[in-house]
Amino acid sequence: VHVVESGGGSVQAGGSLTLSCAASGISEEINAMGWYRRAPGKERELVATVTRGGSTNYADSVKGRFTISRDNAENTVVLQMSSLKPEDTAVYYCHAKNIFGGKYWGQGTQVTVSS
Repeated sequence: VHVVESGGGSVQAGGSLTLSCAASGISEEINAMGWYRRAPGKERELVATVTRGGSTNYADSVKGRFTISRDNAENTVVLQMSSLKPEDTAVYYCHAKNIFGGKYWGQGTQVTVSS
């Protein structure tokens, strides 16, 4: 099973970044895919998720700034981030959950937003 993120980096406040994730080697159908993040000294928190049917859920802190989308056929998910703030600085983790509740995580990708 491989869950691989890409697209992290450094950007100034107000800028944009796009994170991509591809899940492979998962034999069961994937239901939800999404992104979580862990900022220094904080607990991991949900950023955004999207179900196979297209229902989305966003953390209040990113609503209106981040957009999540997925390709069910390719098992990929993309997080478009705009109007980035220094408080968005964190390691972002891709997450996939199959229809039996099994969870898979990527290794994480660093996003750094400077003021």
